[in-house]
Amino acid sequence: MPTTPALELSALTKRYDSGLLALDRFDLEVHDGAFFGLLGPNGAGKTTLISAVCNLIRVTGGEIRIFGLDHRQPDARRMVGLAEQDVNLDRFLDVEETLLYHGGYYGMDRASARRRAGEMMDVFDLRAKAGVRAPQLSGGMRRRLLLARALMHEPRLVILDEPTAGVDFELRLELWAYIRRLHRAGATILLTTHYLEEAEELCEEIAIIRGGRLLARDTAEGLREAYEADSIADVYVKAMAS
Repeated sequence: MPTTPALELSALTKRYDSGLLALDRFDLEVHDGAFFGLLGPNGAGKTTLISAVCNLIRVTGGEIRIFGLDHRQPDARRMVGLAEQDVNLDRFLDVEETLLYHGGYYGMDRASARRRAGEMMDVFDLRAKAGVRAPQLSGGMRRRLLLARALMHEPRLVILDEPTAGVDFELRLELWAYIRRLHRAGATILLTTHYLEEAEELCEEIAIIRGGRLLARDTAEGLREAYEADSIADVYVKAMAS
């Protein structure tokens, strides 16, 4: 018996006030438990798509459903965790306060929030920085905190927007390892990245978009075969040239 998809986008359209059509009747379905990659150049519509799913912008048309619920419903919102590309941490909150505030926003009681914050600080090696405010953290520590915050309320759908942008190689491997563990534990992952080898290494299925439209979608192996390419990087180049 088929399960309810984690994410369903139906004819999703977004036209900005400037006239830019960022998403053009975009359809996408991501099944429960998937590790799904979204690739495309700057301006392809990836950030608009994520912002729409997370209720950060209003769409022009179409429908978004999260585990069968309209994305605007509180229960649907609580099932989504977003680690944004931009480091948007409150400069006046320390690491632990950042996590506790986020937990409170999603309705966690104080005891549960403290327990979960402790778990997240241990997982992401932030315990020693618990009392340090965001501006005093290194770039890598800020990335860790963004991911810890996104996972604080134990979402079922985790959206990672360029999660390893600007981090060193060692931290990238650490984050990959944790994201894999998260997926094995049952979370659905939607990943956007400009590191094509990252998508090839991590994702079970990959979609390539441009100009608010879907160009291709398949496993990495399927895309390589379809485009007669040796790597996802070669697939990407050929898709952008088509």
